[in-house]
Amino acid sequence: MAGNNNNIIMFPFMAQGHIIPFLSLSLQLEQKGYQITFINTPLNIANLRRVLPPTSTVRLLEVPFNSSDHGLPPNSENTDSLPPYQICDLLVASTSLKPAFRNILSGLVDAGTPPLCVVADFFFGWSAAVTHEFGIFHVIFSGSGGFGLACYFSSWINLAHKHSDSGEFTLPDFPEAGKLQVTQLTPSLVAATGDDPWSKFQKQNLPAWGNSDGFLFNTVEDLDKVGLSYFRRKFSRPVWAIGPIDLSVSGGARTGKNGRIETNSCLQFLNSMPPASVLYISFGSQNTITASQMMQLAKALDKSKKHFIWVVRPPLGFDINTEFRAEEWLPENFKKQTEEEHRGLIVEKWAPQVEILSHQSVGAFMSHCGWNSVLESLSRGVPLLGWPMAAEQFYNAKMMVEIAEVCVEVARGTSFEVRSEDLRETIEEVMSEDGKGREMRKKASEIKKMIEEATRNEQGFRGSSVEAMEDFLQAALMKNTTITTTNDLQQD
Repeated sequence: MAGNNNNIIMFPFMAQGHIIPFLSLSLQLEQKGYQITFINTPLNIANLRRVLPPTSTVRLLEVPFNSSDHGLPPNSENTDSLPPYQICDLLVASTSLKPAFRNILSGLVDAGTPPLCVVADFFFGWSAAVTHEFGIFHVIFSGSGGFGLACYFSSWINLAHKHSDSGEFTLPDFPEAGKLQVTQLTPSLVAATGDDPWSKFQKQNLPAWGNSDGFLFNTVEDLDKVGLSYFRRKFSRPVWAIGPIDLSVSGGARTGKNGRIETNSCLQFLNSMPPASVLYISFGSQNTITASQMMQLAKALDKSKKHFIWVVRPPLGFDINTEFRAEEWLPENFKKQTEEEHRGLIVEKWAPQVEILSHQSVGAFMSHCGWNSVLESLSRGVPLLGWPMAAEQFYNAKMMVEIAEVCVEVARGTSFEVRSEDLRETIEEVMSEDGKGREMRKKASEIKKMIEEATRNEQGFRGSSVEAMEDFLQAALMKNTTITTTNDLQQD
């Protein structure tokens, strides 16, 4: 249980993929008795008010931000509302939050209620120095895994791909990551010159991580040792693996009438299927594939005759929120035929992912390898078919293939030309009851047990993630106690 000085400041970057893990962590800490102050820009705070559980005491605090002042479209306070080419503009604009953040900390300190610590986003490297102006403990929290963020950090710091003519390279300060290919880099990183806007932002942001008192990761120690060791070596700071964090408590899951209907239809379909016989396909809430790739995947599913649940969204180039036109984007009669034959289920835009992955009928998950999806899959012992598309997903897929050995990469990005026959072969290989499929399910089952052990909290036993969370909170308390004692002595 937290003590008297138990207010924790949470400060994520303005993107759903950052805000949701921060909110989930906030609710987890709240259950331990901590008071949470969650800082963000006005529109994001307004959205959070709608999903915050009614019983929660999390305090939502706005910091002023006007996107138009930074050359962004009006009311653009989240990456979800911006095209990819303007994401960097929002990152640069976010540095303007520094004075308001300083004022919040100053007000709390002047009122005699300094926070126990600040938990800030890795895009807010500058927040460490501001926090330390008031002698407050500061940690960087990453909703992604250690390996993925280590590859991301090292790639930007070194721009090692610029020194390769073959398209293949290694990271000079992270050789354990093995060989990387230019096709695993985001467009902004491929185009980086060291003097472009992205590079300029990263040159300011990434070294500032060294000012923090430590790092929190939504991962498991034994699963992610290679990536976590990079940060321990690089920064000589504590690194706490506190995951997996339960995202469902944050309102990240969809509710309401449509949600219940989709959940019921998915579970009814799964209940009628043999164990490990269904392939679940979803590329996350913000990703989609091209019309051509969609057609090839549908043909592969048709040829394989495997059971599947496929969460579909309009293909690349169309509004992702519009109605899905199966007659245009899928082979003729594909949807109707597979559903009539009770072989597949096409679900538009959203499906109850955790419930699906938890079902014994699911044998594999074709995923974009976003870290949350990876953890949800492995927590339930389900192997992966990786189709990374953005951000650190390429590194997550690499880790799952080469280190965890629970994944086969089927495609890479949306400019990757896929063939239905190749997809069919991979689907059949991973879904097979013997050979590679069996081995991957065995390893995924071992990782499931590893995650269960890490999150166990029983009389006489605390798993590594439970221990890490307690160590982090104790470190913050120790720093706070030292400051309080020093101030008392100075006053005497």
